[in-house]
Amino acid sequence: MINRIIKLPSQNSFFLFGPRQTGKSTLLRQMFPIEQTLYYDLLKTEEYFRLSVHPEQFRDEVLSRHPSIRYVIIDEVQRIPLLLNEVHWLMEQAKPPQFILTGSSARKIKRGQANLLGGRALTLQFFPLLRAELGERFSLYKALEIGTLPKVYLEKNRQLACDLLQSYVETYLKEEIQLESQIRNLNPFLQFLTLAAYDNGNAISFTNIARETGVSYQTVKSYYQILEDTLLGFFLLPYRKSLRKRLSQHPKFYFFDNGIVRALTKTLTVPLEPKTDLFGRAFEHFIILEIMRTIQYEKLDYRMSYYRTEHGAEVDLILETPRG
Repeated sequence: MINRIIKLPSQNSFFLFGPRQTGKSTLLRQMFPIEQTLYYDLLKTEEYFRLSVHPEQFRDEVLSRHPSIRYVIIDEVQRIPLLLNEVHWLMEQAKPPQFILTGSSARKIKRGQANLLGGRALTLQFFPLLRAELGERFSLYKALEIGTLPKVYLEKNRQLACDLLQSYVETYLKEEIQLESQIRNLNPFLQFLTLAAYDNGNAISFTNIARETGVSYQTVKSYYQILEDTLLGFFLLPYRKSLRKRLSQHPKFYFFDNGIVRALTKTLTVPLEPKTDLFGRAFEHFIILEIMRTIQYEKLDYRMSYYRTEHGAEVDLILETPRG
């Protein structure tokens, strides 16, 4: 068992958002005793259809729960946003249970103007494995080559690990993102995904990507927004004293895992050789992910950015503390 360093609230209800296969369900089963928990897995077809048609059944089941039930977990809550209305109502009743609501995307919840519980539930993010969590199992080369998604990293057979990554890209990143984001024409988006992976860690030119994919500038920006909203990556803004000027400059975009970039660019079979550009970029990506994840877990109010001079010299990462 790997001890994750995220600190989960012991009493407050909370959302736990993170990409698929980061280990959310495993963590919750470890943290919350099954005999004290009502568990709803919305990835199960029968559970999804039952509660989609009759969300009020969820309320009835929670109200009639055994007195020993202290926790209610809804896994992939974004699949039925209406359940959040029921959760809200239940939280207003006397002695409600602790609600734990997980999701791989907040996009569908936000887009549907779903009930986000008005601040009654904390919001946490969850990520693939950190070096500190792996301890003696950590291998830098392995983390750079296949990333740290738990199921992939802990797989001893490297070929199978690569197959798992490729399957993740083919099924989750392509099919499910299409469903979550209601993309009608998938081909330009798939082409964009590959280009975005090749540009991972580079300053983005939305215009160039639009030209190469044959879609508009605004569509490319919306594609990146989809990746950010579905927690598949994040923007790193250039350093400027003025926040307004930062937003007007070319940002960088980093995917949430090294292995995903390698799978999208179909370079999983290419060894990473030290002192090469490919190795350097993968190492930069890994370090920035480690820092970003640690900032989130430790709840540090640090702002991340990068700096590039007029002559092209670059500082990969700047951390600003609340004191400036």
